[in-house]
Amino acid sequence: MAAAEDSRPFAGLSDVSISEDIPVEGDISVPVGSSRRDDELSTLDEPVKETILRDLRAVGKKFVHVLYPKRSSALLRDWDLWGPLLLCVTLALLLQGGAADSDNQGGPQFAEVFVIIWFGSIIITLNSKLLGGTISFFQSLCVLGYCIMPLTVAMAVCRLVLLGVTGSVGFAVRLAVVTVSFGWSTFASTAFLTDSQPPNRKALVVYPVFLFYFVISWMVLTFSPSQ
Repeated sequence: MAAAEDSRPFAGLSDVSISEDIPVEGDISVPVGSSRRDDELSTLDEPVKETILRDLRAVGKKFVHVLYPKRSSALLRDWDLWGPLLLCVTLALLLQGGAADSDNQGGPQFAEVFVIIWFGSIIITLNSKLLGGTISFFQSLCVLGYCIMPLTVAMAVCRLVLLGVTGSVGFAVRLAVVTVSFGWSTFASTAFLTDSQPPNRKALVVYPVFLFYFVISWMVLTFSPSQ
């Protein structure tokens, strides 16, 4: 019977005693600063106005990063989709009222522009992930969406040019504006995206980005107001 008892797991551990003279190491105290930081980051008690203003300031800072593109992780770290959504809607609205729209000749409608921008961004993001990119899905959408800003500005300038200048001179001005904006958008997006890609596959990521902004630039350049 005694041999059966000794064969049980952990038999005899009940006889082991820990001396009270052995000090217990470790610290289980909770830092006071951590609760203070949690209170500062909490928005439950924050007024709605302050929350909206903080989000608008964050969007404005990302616009500045696109205006002055550099190798920074700020646009990737604090990603959001509010700015891309605003730019997409603005560009789609500016592309309305074209001559092709009134003749039903395949001019870009609001839904078409919306689908082209978001579907193209998703395709580029999936391509980046399949090539081994370390950037997340929504970070890529954020960068591609915010970098549409130069082309949105170019669309607004082109509409103003079409109001006052026509003919070859007007087309030359619009071509110059769209070309600069296209290069700006491509350079800004690649400045944020290329660092997250393997060195030997960066060209495979830049090429779809080039095509994506080229299609949008072509829609901006070929826009003509309806009479």
